[in-house]
Amino acid sequence: MGSNSTRLLIADVVDGSIEELDRRSIVTRLGEGVDATGRLGDEPQRRVFAALDEFVRAIEAHGCGRRLAVMTSAVRDAANGVGFAAAVHDRHGLDGRTLSGDEEARLTYRGATAERAGGAPLLVVDIGGGSTELVTGERGEMDFHVSTQAGVVRHTERHLHADPPAGPEMDALARDVRAMFAAAVPAEVRERVRGAVAVAGTATSCAAIDLALEPYDAARVEGHVLSAGRLAELRARLATLPLAERREVPGLHPDRAPTIVAGTILLGEVLAAFGLGEFEVSERDILWGVALDGAAPKS
Repeated sequence: MGSNSTRLLIADVVDGSIEELDRRSIVTRLGEGVDATGRLGDEPQRRVFAALDEFVRAIEAHGCGRRLAVMTSAVRDAANGVGFAAAVHDRHGLDGRTLSGDEEARLTYRGATAERAGGAPLLVVDIGGGSTELVTGERGEMDFHVSTQAGVVRHTERHLHADPPAGPEMDALARDVRAMFAAAVPAEVRERVRGAVAVAGTATSCAAIDLALEPYDAARVEGHVLSAGRLAELRARLATLPLAERREVPGLHPDRAPTIVAGTILLGEVLAAFGLGEFEVSERDILWGVALDGAAPKS
């Protein structure tokens, strides 16, 4: 249960290998208004509960042996986050836990690198609705991580008010997150990274738009490489379109249209901060990390 989307993974996990049986994502924008009010709104919570109604039916149909639920930035930032977690348990029978930023980063890195061979120092970037996790490591071992308060819902609400977004608004957003990333990641960490894997909705949406996927095809998105230049082209195209027209862009789910411009800006600023010219997109994200963690033998 993230700040922008509520997602489900049903999988068989055997000896550290994942076979996906069902995967779903619904844009619920749980983090809507949290940056301004400090609380989860009633309507965003209702949207999440409706998504969970659907997901629980799928969980029951598959007869899942373990049921793990995690909540991220919006819930940990909200004054009523504990009450929301209790409601998830009471209404849906899911024992959810709110991840710290450190836990979110670790699980994201574990998922993104689960089936990647070792190599040069790698950055894993997860742009969410309320936070962005930046994790670096080498040969599957994490060596630095940070969770920043930069997110597509948070920063759309904070900066992008015109439709389509105005240039000065986008410049202000870019300056805001650029300062965050520079302060959060030491220069020596940024300089040693040689490649990037980007997970979650902004990255997968950019890949789907680049490939003009209708319908969405996770197999084609996985491993797709986008250059910083191509990302800038996508951002420029999306930023010129009013919201109603962005909803019609091939490859972009209509519910992600309100936040995709902020997402492309954040992703571009991450690449610039680390001096990278491209990134690889992956569907293997925090859901994979949670599944692997949940299936691991307990000491």
